[in-house]
Amino acid sequence: MDKWSEQSRSIEDNTPEFAKKASERINKAKRKAKKLKLDEWDKNKFEQNKPLWQLDQISCGAGNITRIDYDSISEEEFINKYEAPSIPVVIHGCCDKWKANETWKRKALFERFGEKKFKVGEDDDGWPVRLKMKYFFQYMDRQKDDCPLYVFDHFGDDKDKADLLNDYEVPKYFKDDLFSLLGEDKRPPYRWVVIGPARSGTGIHIDPLGTSAWNAVLYGHKRWVLFPPSTAKQDVGPKPGYDRGGISWFNHKYPDTISENWNKNKPIEFIQGPGEVVFVPTGWHHVVMNLDDTIAVTQNFCSVTNFRYVWPRTVRGRPKMSKKFLEKLKEQRPELAARAATIDPNAKDDMPSDSSSDSSSSSSSSESEEEDKNNNTKQKKKK
Repeated sequence: MDKWSEQSRSIEDNTPEFAKKASERINKAKRKAKKLKLDEWDKNKFEQNKPLWQLDQISCGAGNITRIDYDSISEEEFINKYEAPSIPVVIHGCCDKWKANETWKRKALFERFGEKKFKVGEDDDGWPVRLKMKYFFQYMDRQKDDCPLYVFDHFGDDKDKADLLNDYEVPKYFKDDLFSLLGEDKRPPYRWVVIGPARSGTGIHIDPLGTSAWNAVLYGHKRWVLFPPSTAKQDVGPKPGYDRGGISWFNHKYPDTISENWNKNKPIEFIQGPGEVVFVPTGWHHVVMNLDDTIAVTQNFCSVTNFRYVWPRTVRGRPKMSKKFLEKLKEQRPELAARAATIDPNAKDDMPSDSSSDSSSSSSSSESEEEDKNNNTKQKKKK
């Protein structure tokens, strides 16, 4: 099969006029997304440091992650063996029958969404920075940036992109998402389409509100490193003065975590390939970097298993939403409403706070009631 990046070049506009316009739009997005001059985006020359990011030069290979077969493990077995004991896994066979295997090829995406804007970052005030997909594809092909822009778009709330929801199916282990009781317009953001070139990715972070996550790659490869919840944030966070992006972490922090002198929690590390789904349990620190042109979908969720962590963090971080959530639980899941009444939201538990070291990640720590209040305004302003 041709590389994903080559699938639509025959139908994309390659005229000098288009290239000039695309360059203008891309540079405008870059200026908004980072406090860098345009000539500083490649100042570290990471593109030339192939052992840092190139797929055939990464040494971790299959890594030390547990791998399971989707058709061989039942929902109950998955909960007992992996979710309840908080064990990350790679799942094979989830995506085999997804329409996205065809509809998320580059040519198909270009034909459906080339004129649509997707989020590729945030400005200093937290407003989304958006770029039309046809310009972003041009950027992917030509960029040599250290830590490139990438699409991280909460597509489900946009009617022009909602059709993407029909292209994949939530794996059976993650269907019982308690936040769905709130309805799509009341729950926190939770699902994203992710498209990025080599070296793009998220810095080390923990997913918000005590949620767990799953991430499915359709094309390309991602490099992951995870640390268990007992790991102190200061032990694995980026060093002062360094960029917070994923590739910067791999360049300056990762060597420490695998050295003989490292006496903290050892990392789980692996490469995720096409058709593989990664399960990230509550509270696990993780950093992710794309090794080539990659497209994926990811969702965060609240389950019966992680409810004991999600509930107190929701009360503290989203007090208004937590009241609505409790009302829905009383109506539809009274046993969980009763459990919520026994949980002290201010008591310490064995999971770290859901603060993030990377504001561009899915687990931004700025989730708040104020953001909820402003969400409608931002949505209106996004185009």
